[in-house]
Amino acid sequence: MDDVNSRPIILASGSPRRRELLSMLGIPFAVVTSEADESTPPDWTPERVVRSLALRKAEAVIAAGNQRDTVIIGSDTIVELEGQILGKPVDKQDSKVMLTALQGRSHRVYTGVACIGLPEGKVLVDHRVTTVTMRALSPEEINAYVETGEPADKAGSYAIQGLGATLVEKIDGCYFNVVGLPLSLLGGMLSEFGIQVLVQPGE
Repeated sequence: MDDVNSRPIILASGSPRRRELLSMLGIPFAVVTSEADESTPPDWTPERVVRSLALRKAEAVIAAGNQRDTVIIGSDTIVELEGQILGKPVDKQDSKVMLTALQGRSHRVYTGVACIGLPEGKVLVDHRVTTVTMRALSPEEINAYVETGEPADKAGSYAIQGLGATLVEKIDGCYFNVVGLPLSLLGGMLSEFGIQVLVQPGE
């Protein structure tokens, strides 16, 4: 590949969804699962939560010994409904409670992205917000969806890229943000580190 994109990238995430999205950019990268503490104070805004956790995840990979010339990407996604932050469900009952609250209403999905360049230590942190409107759901539909197992590890208990797409009436904003990695935002951030998504080898 051309020298302009020769800088190694590390995705600090164990999420298969983020790996799939990042691979769409056509840039080689490695994956190192981040073991960062994801607890936050209850009075933090959604923006602060996702930006702080994205940075914390990237920093945790550095702490694990990844000090070579590279760019580390951290990301975090949450769902917010009328001021209440919805993370990953703790069990099936929790999923049902979340989906019951979300059905027939609009909520917002926040994803924070942090990029750290090594060894210079340059740090960029940003976020995107997408409004998602879920159609009205019957208790039977909610139970059936939960039983598929898809909501188990998803913020807000649904996956818009899976069967959860049948629950969503409309979105306002970046679709990829809802999946877990806003690619337009990330592409712009990577350019600040000399990584050009649209530059082809030899150009």
